[in-house]
Amino acid sequence: MALQRNLKSVEILPQDAEKALLVGRVWSNAAEGPCPVVLRDGRVLDVSGFSATMSGLLEIDGIASKLEQATDLPDLGALDDFLTGAAGRLLAPIDLQAIKAAGVTFADSMLERVIEEQAKGDAGRAQDIRAKLAPVLGDSLRGLVAGSEQAAKVKTLLQDMGLWSQYLEVGIGPDAEIFTKAQPMSSVGCGDVVGIHPISQWNNPEPEVVLAVRSDGTIVGATLGNAVNLRGVERRSALLLGKAKDNNASCAIGPFIRLFDDGFSMDDLRKVRVSLLVRGEDGFEMTGESPMEAISRTPENLASQLRNRNHQYPDGAVLFLGTMFAPVKDRRGVGLGFTHEVGDRVEIATPMLGRLVNIVDRTDACPEWTFGTRALFQNLARRGLADKA
Repeated sequence: MALQRNLKSVEILPQDAEKALLVGRVWSNAAEGPCPVVLRDGRVLDVSGFSATMSGLLEIDGIASKLEQATDLPDLGALDDFLTGAAGRLLAPIDLQAIKAAGVTFADSMLERVIEEQAKGDAGRAQDIRAKLAPVLGDSLRGLVAGSEQAAKVKTLLQDMGLWSQYLEVGIGPDAEIFTKAQPMSSVGCGDVVGIHPISQWNNPEPEVVLAVRSDGTIVGATLGNAVNLRGVERRSALLLGKAKDNNASCAIGPFIRLFDDGFSMDDLRKVRVSLLVRGEDGFEMTGESPMEAISRTPENLASQLRNRNHQYPDGAVLFLGTMFAPVKDRRGVGLGFTHEVGDRVEIATPMLGRLVNIVDRTDACPEWTFGTRALFQNLARRGLADKA
């Protein structure tokens, strides 16, 4: 919460915020609970009259046009008042949705995953493996369409060379890696702290575009996410994926979901470039960028592998699309690569979606997650909104 009070709305909103259809959630001091909202002219407007949950709001057919036409929505205050804490606080822009992620969707990060697998969590050893594998795999993977005939040929080639990996299987094979990143209601928002588990000494941010997906599989908009990753844990064994991914405050989403409308489409989303800035209290600084055009599977393909006849999400879902940014800039010593330190400020941004800002702390020092689904419905019932969920 302390970081939110140092942010201003101009720092986190899209460049064309006056035209963007932005929906999200706030904790309103006046309402004494969470409210789904739409942002208009810097004002936070309550849309609980449509639905008291973000899950329900996004299920409404034609919700973008209905919100654009809506008048007389209750005004909860200026966004800046929620960032200072005067009116409440900004929350992650989802509630009941499943929080899912697609892994190994960019060639550069795919290569880094193979390196990590071989290194078994040893950052020093990773440097040597990186030097050996990059010339072999780097050029072969760029521009490769996952699941294509060409990808199958590359798979055969790498198998013959003894270089095949489980990460290459999901990266260029027919089936994407789709996993549960966090539990519904557990994600943190812009301005909150994000957590790294104290058992891991090799930790990274994962800047990603996040799709908002309805229960019928329709993609209705997008936002930004940080799927904080414990590389030192995950690379010890793929069976530790859950421990590496799902921890206290380990998933940040926000600041708002931008709904598709006449001014923002899937074609626009395909062209975004997601930037990363990490600034440490030790003076360390690292930057990077992930162009969506470099993704090896389309967002539609990933969404179809998430939700289909074999797997449904009645409350909708959000889907992290993966990152091509695998930071290797040395921090603790030559050849040791990058790892987070407590106090790092992480900014994930793109002009069309805004900026997601968080500060890194240990998971056991971050505020505990206590407001879950049961608490949400108890709160809505007290406010007479349970039938609007």
